Amino acid sequence: MLDGLVTRFAPSPTGPLHLGHAYSALTAWDVAVAAGGRFLLRIEDIDSTRARPAFEAQILEDLTWLGLHWEAPVLRQSEHLSDYHAALEDLAAKGLIYRCFRTRADVAAEITRAPHGSTGPVFVGQALPPNAEAERLSRGEAFAWRLSVAAARRHLGPAPSSLTFLEAGHGPDGEHGEIRAEPERLGDIVLARKDVGVAYHLAVVIDDARQGVTDVIRGCDLFEAAHIQRLLQALLDLPTPTYRHHPLLMGPDGKRLAKRNGAPALKALREAGETVEDVRRRIADAEVAF
Repeated sequence: MLDGLVTRFAPSPTGPLHLGHAYSALTAWDVAVAAGGRFLLRIEDIDSTRARPAFEAQILEDLTWLGLHWEAPVLRQSEHLSDYHAALEDLAAKGLIYRCFRTRADVAAEITRAPHGSTGPVFVGQALPPNAEAERLSRGEAFAWRLSVAAARRHLGPAPSSLTFLEAGHGPDGEHGEIRAEPERLGDIVLARKDVGVAYHLAVVIDDARQGVTDVIRGCDLFEAAHIQRLLQALLDLPTPTYRHHPLLMGPDGKRLAKRNGAPALKALREAGETVEDVRRRIADAEVAF
């Protein structure tokens, strides 16, 4: 038995759970049970423009139907915004983030124009001169806080070359074992913006550390996120969990199961008379892809 193993399932209440969510939740649950460890539920509801209480209630109902149970109270990210903003202030004090006034369209256009290196098209910017920044702030212009990967590299000194994380599952290209973190793959990511508040990458590393999560089990579509999250863990002096990325379930149309692709909700499967055993059988028989 592995002492102290802690897994979590962390859905966003922006729509109903489907078979792909069940796969991830059941995988995290099964790993925890097999190790005699703990399984946690976290509600990632920081996107106030899309999160809905009705979806959260449905998530709790669906997971209970699957036979899962978790420790109380459930951590809701919306109740810990002050902690995320404190981390932002820490990064700002170290000169590791900057205000970016470019719109999403501006950023997309700049990425398209930029030469693509080995990590693909990403955005890399820099802070405006103080006078120019002050002028734009005085006009009330919207901005996003972006992490400067270059500044983070300088701050850590020689340490970045030794930043690694353990992949106990597989990345999309078969990555496994000790992986060297390459945060440049994602460029200068947004850590906070006015419309959605604090962004996913910052909140998730703080919460995984807060909850003592030892094994992050999630779809391989989030493998790239581990690279930038490893950097944030180093900058904020947070522990690094083991990552176990799993393949994604595919639908009959050959596309990954997703809300936007019309994947059938667990509630619909339940109301059609399916059982948890039927759901597990569906998962076992489904086509998967990395």
